[in-house]
Amino acid sequence: MTTANLLVELFVEELPPKALKKLGEAFANALAESLVAQGLAAADILKATSGAVTNFASPRRLGAHVTGVLARAADKPVSTKLMPVSVGLDVSGRATPALLKRLAALGADASAVASLRREGEGKNEALFHDSIAAGISLADGLQKAIEAAMAKLPIPKLMTYQLEDGWNTVNFVRPVHGLVALHGAVVVPVSVLGLQAGRETQGHRFEACVSPVAIQSADSYAAQMQDEGAVIASFAARRAEIVRQLEAAAAPLGLKPVEDDALLDEVTALVERPNVLPGRFDEAFLSVPQECLILTMKANQKYFPLLDATGKLTNRFLIVSNIAPADVSAVVGGNERVVRPRLADAKFFFDQDRKKTLDSRVLGLAKVVYHNKLGTQGERVTRVQAIARAIGEKLGGEALALKADQAALLAKADLLTDMVGEFPELQGIMGRYYAQHDGLPDDIAFAIEDHYKPRFAGDDLPRSEVGVCVALADKLETILGMFQIGELPTGDKDPFALRRHALGIIRLCSEKNLPLSAPDFLELSASAFASDTSVFDARLKEDALSRGKSFAIATVKRNVSNESKIKVLDFIFDRLSGALRDQGFTAHEIDAVLALRPPVLADIPKRLAAVSTFAALPEAPALAAANKRVGNILKKADGEVGAAADPARFVEAAEIALFAALGEIAPQADAAFDAGDYTASLQALAALKAPVDAFFDQVMVNADDPALRANRLALLSQLHRTMNRVADISRLAA
Repeated sequence: MTTANLLVELFVEELPPKALKKLGEAFANALAESLVAQGLAAADILKATSGAVTNFASPRRLGAHVTGVLARAADKPVSTKLMPVSVGLDVSGRATPALLKRLAALGADASAVASLRREGEGKNEALFHDSIAAGISLADGLQKAIEAAMAKLPIPKLMTYQLEDGWNTVNFVRPVHGLVALHGAVVVPVSVLGLQAGRETQGHRFEACVSPVAIQSADSYAAQMQDEGAVIASFAARRAEIVRQLEAAAAPLGLKPVEDDALLDEVTALVERPNVLPGRFDEAFLSVPQECLILTMKANQKYFPLLDATGKLTNRFLIVSNIAPADVSAVVGGNERVVRPRLADAKFFFDQDRKKTLDSRVLGLAKVVYHNKLGTQGERVTRVQAIARAIGEKLGGEALALKADQAALLAKADLLTDMVGEFPELQGIMGRYYAQHDGLPDDIAFAIEDHYKPRFAGDDLPRSEVGVCVALADKLETILGMFQIGELPTGDKDPFALRRHALGIIRLCSEKNLPLSAPDFLELSASAFASDTSVFDARLKEDALSRGKSFAIATVKRNVSNESKIKVLDFIFDRLSGALRDQGFTAHEIDAVLALRPPVLADIPKRLAAVSTFAALPEAPALAAANKRVGNILKKADGEVGAAADPARFVEAAEIALFAALGEIAPQADAAFDAGDYTASLQALAALKAPVDAFFDQVMVNADDPALRANRLALLSQLHRTMNRVADISRLAA
């Protein structure tokens, strides 16, 4: 069988830039998978490390290059079960009408009866027809592969457009105007969306050297497109070229472009021949917070702002152009003119917002709906205030509680500013700037910004205790409220980011080493929903009376049920389990610790480290198995098991020895546990292996004498409590 490399390209109108990378990868992967499934390519090409499948994706094309594709798939032996022998053959061994009809359906006749194969014995004996299925041709297989790949593209919305014949309409992400399909240097006769495959395509809209570009072979495609078509067809190669040019343009200035993978991907999807050019703006705009300027340049203009060595924004930026004229002044000048009104808008918003204090905006939150089942943003802020105040009281007394209360009150006020209205991504950040402008202390100002943290995996945590209190309160209020009204995450859908909030709670408690009990902080959070007092009630009443109007308090209590609290706790522990697996702990170790539902989340990493150390001890497997056995015995025991054994009732030497060992080891393990030294607490248990083994070898727990049996069960109950304070070590048993 001869093989050659395959190229497929769809030449299309401009594709959606934010989806281009995924479209290119999905098209190439689906095409290769279909070829492998049809036997036209080896399964090894699907390995990511093979480099056998290359995807091409630019604003006006989707393509794939696949190595080692057969012109025709190999023939395959096919074995078809026909029917039981008793049905297919009569008593004299001749074919029945049912068998002949079945053979005819397979394209065989009566002459095939003699070659039928029998398998099985007795009533299970059946007839099988063996044949050779001809391998599919590349033309037929590629036709199926292209259609399958197009059908699998992650396209949220299709376009319907008319073909050139003026009669037929088709659907695709964007209108397709050309199709290239080459096996080596040979055109593969396939068609799609009314187009016949050829070898000609179009290069850069303005800078191609020739038009059309006639592709000589599958392997010459990338080079020809770059040399003749002025297009870097590979998304990855084009992205790398942009990175190279950005760094080269910034280096002579002693500056560094902002790092933003999403922006880089989007710009890569907007150009076919990148050309990076430097631009600048008026330094007067640098009086605006740099987050505002950076965001407007990135979001609206797709520029790369330049930072100095300290990370401070300069008045320079880089443009990624799709053309390379001899005189770039018109391109640079045009971009500099366009960015000026954008920056002027940001400065205007900033100046206008500072004319009102954050505190004066708080009242307006009572008129903004948060959720139709959870009330206004004002009510939400009241709940967050109550939770933050309670957490602050537990962590730092009255002083911290008052600061947390004030920060929580102001945390959402920037939602009503013009800047955040224009750029929602700046919520919290602008609140911090406006708080500092209002003269508030830094711990309050930074808490306003930090209460959204962590926003994503690996993000920084709040910088101060005040920020920790408000961040934890905000996340607890969100999760409890959404669970109470049934807005739970399902599958890959999590519109309120509850999974992220749960991980944020876990990180805050663990990494900040907060001595808070999870059930306790859920309880105090739930109590905030039942409160019927609100700072907004008082402020709204005062405002109404000052304007000579009446006011009636109409705050609605929204109690959180016990069921919702239990579900939230389960949800947090479920997310914790996944996070711990990502940190490298084994499923057995995680299960052992979380089985006890340790109330203080900050303790869990320390418990896991102790369990991991304990599991490596030679005594661990036997103790885990014994603990599992003890647990099973206690579960099956009739009636209530005593808390402590009576040494006067012991009969066997082994139970006396186990009681004595427990009397010596339990205080050591308990003291280490109480001191927070979980490793020492578990390691102390190693000395119990010998007396435990001897006990189960020599002592009958379920003795006929009820008093003796009850005493032995009480001894096992003592053992079980001692062994399972840090973790349920029975979960370590294989």
